[in-house]
Amino acid sequence: MRTILYLIRKEFIQIFRDKFIGRAIFGVPIVQLLILVPAVTFEIRNVNMCVIDRDMSSESRMLINQLEGSTFFRMKYSVFREEEANSLLHRNKCDMVLHIPAGLGRDLGTGRQARILVTVNAINATTAQLSWAYLNGVIRDYNMNILVENAGNILVSSMPQIDITNRYWYNEMLNYKHYMLPGILGILVTAIGFLLAGLNLVKEKEMGTIEQINVTPIKKYQFITAKMVPFLVIGLVDLAIGLILGKIFFNIPFEGSTGLLFLGSTIFLISVLGLALFISTFSSTQQQYMFVAFFFMIVFILMSGIFTPFESMPVWAQKFDMLNPMAYLMRINRMVMLKGSTFQDISRDIYSLTIIATAFTALAVRKYRKTA
Repeated sequence: MRTILYLIRKEFIQIFRDKFIGRAIFGVPIVQLLILVPAVTFEIRNVNMCVIDRDMSSESRMLINQLEGSTFFRMKYSVFREEEANSLLHRNKCDMVLHIPAGLGRDLGTGRQARILVTVNAINATTAQLSWAYLNGVIRDYNMNILVENAGNILVSSMPQIDITNRYWYNEMLNYKHYMLPGILGILVTAIGFLLAGLNLVKEKEMGTIEQINVTPIKKYQFITAKMVPFLVIGLVDLAIGLILGKIFFNIPFEGSTGLLFLGSTIFLISVLGLALFISTFSSTQQQYMFVAFFFMIVFILMSGIFTPFESMPVWAQKFDMLNPMAYLMRINRMVMLKGSTFQDISRDIYSLTIIATAFTALAVRKYRKTA
């Protein structure tokens, strides 16, 4: 134990001897947190719309006014030729084209079904689906207004209807920052643990200083432990700073146990540190390590569930995520912070992370070779 403590002290001295790295370890995550949380969002605002109104009736004008009154749509263009509207859509000048055919007002006045056509830019499928959903909501309200005007308030109120009352739990105001911050914290902790720990070992290989350790009677598990502990401590400190900043700048709720959140993050950091050191044992240069590390990081982040729901992934991807430590961390962070989940609620994720952390650390110890 005394040997490990001496090695850990040596690692801390070596890390903070480089003033740039010492500042970057805490400065970069803070800046990234303040930028990414408000910037990374799937909320759709200001959908630019082009209108082709061939009816020019009071009904068509009412529909356009109702769309303009929405917080989501902006009527940027009004044209009469379909080719011109398609050109605007092609040049990304607008996101959606609303075609109002001639006879819309007449059909609505006589009680016949009226039709309109909407062309949506679907390069970004998520944006297209959300824009279409918003448009459907506006048109549904417009239809109800037309029904009230034509049939009379008394008749409409006497029709059997289903009264729906909704309530959003755990994120009542649908604030996307509350959803994103637990995920961004996971990314920042991963960057500290996964990148810097592996680079630290490979850098010693390139400089030749690791040979001084290899000729000593230090055991492999002592060496790997000493390499992991400093970055484990640094990662947890960055996590604490991120939580404080999230509360100060974004008023992020924290419903659960702080100790439980840090327990999950500690096990997660051990798993990614073990993987980082395992990769670094067969990487000869920092470039080699960075190439392999970025591959794993991109795969882990994109398949973690931070941007796309886990349930929406194909079955093979869900099975792959059983080996993805970030997928477990995302669930733990969001359930503890937003739901106030207890250990029993996330025990399966904790146990799975523990198995992964043990396996990756054992691989790092086994793979490391002491060569003089």
